Amino acid sequence: MAAVSGVRWLTRALVSAGNPGAWRGLSTSAAAHAASRSQAEDVRVEGSFPVTMLPGDGVGPELMHAVKEVFKAAAVPVEFQEHHLSEVQNMASEEKLEQVLSSMKENKVAIIGKIHTPMEYKGELASYDMRLRRKLDLFANVVHVKSLPGYMTRHNNLDLVIIREQTEGEYSSLEHESARGVIECLKIVTRAKSQRIAKFAFDYATKKGRSKVIAVHKANIMKLGDGLFLQCCEEVAELYPKIKFETMIIDNCCMQLVQNPYQFDVLVMPNLYGNIIDNLAAGLVGGAGVVPGESYSAEYAVFETGARHPFAQAVGRNIANPTAMLLSASNMLRHLNLEYHSSMIADAVKKVIKVGKVRTRDMGGYSTTTDFIKSVIGHLHPHGS
Repeated sequence: MAAVSGVRWLTRALVSAGNPGAWRGLSTSAAAHAASRSQAEDVRVEGSFPVTMLPGDGVGPELMHAVKEVFKAAAVPVEFQEHHLSEVQNMASEEKLEQVLSSMKENKVAIIGKIHTPMEYKGELASYDMRLRRKLDLFANVVHVKSLPGYMTRHNNLDLVIIREQTEGEYSSLEHESARGVIECLKIVTRAKSQRIAKFAFDYATKKGRSKVIAVHKANIMKLGDGLFLQCCEEVAELYPKIKFETMIIDNCCMQLVQNPYQFDVLVMPNLYGNIIDNLAAGLVGGAGVVPGESYSAEYAVFETGARHPFAQAVGRNIANPTAMLLSASNMLRHLNLEYHSSMIADAVKKVIKVGKVRTRDMGGYSTTTDFIKSVIGHLHPHGS
């Protein structure tokens, strides 16, 4: 099989913008990836796409099982290299982190579950999840919040995109006790990264035919930090005269999302605000179980759930909703130019939800994860290419 004919526009645009020549190309030939740098046991199949899989914590392994079962039934030409990295299951170490990074750097594409971060401070401020994202420079997190036909929520027919900068801001892991009983947490905002995420948002809006980008901030209080972010967004907006640009303060944004979410199209924001808005918006269309997400660097693409929750209380109970992870897996296949398989899986998931006979508990039903997987597989059929 020849090298992938085209790489998804997002990565291509970012390479040309900030890291020329960095993309080395995805290859589907067995020879290109014969020497695995990790200790993961995986079988390489000629003509298949190698993808790193990181099940994570909570119901992550169960959701990944759903992905593997559906991929098998749909005969998807993807081979998973599975790794385990967990701070709560004592499966986290520098060695394991390096194995995961090696696999992801080689394959360029990964699908991951939530790597839970314990609240206890054990000498290291940066979690393994944050370190993984930083080392791969996964600066852009994209969550497409879209209502699912057949599943009624408070607001229906929603279609908005949240783009979050996720390598700086409040998640800098720079905290210290400056005096007894006084903790300082540093929020880092740089011009380079603010411009980069703003350009990403406008490029996304242009490519996807979106008409408006809203920059979310708190520059009225954090005049220098959020002020710089806002200034960068305004500067970049001038380069895209066909895209309408607006700004909105984060607290007002939360209220507006609940009151009138239809006014939103593409939202771009710093790290912490993005985390909060991702979860708020996911709740508008059904919760963490139904919204897919993805993260990009100039070289790598990582697919995950849009609202990152381990759902630990559901572990082993066969009640987790695999919709978000299956839709994310479908998006991953589209990124790999496997449009046929991507559409087949996404259509099957949406048909199960639209028919409404099989619903997990979070969607008001009584079906198990297994029931949902079987129903999706039952709805798989050849899709027009």
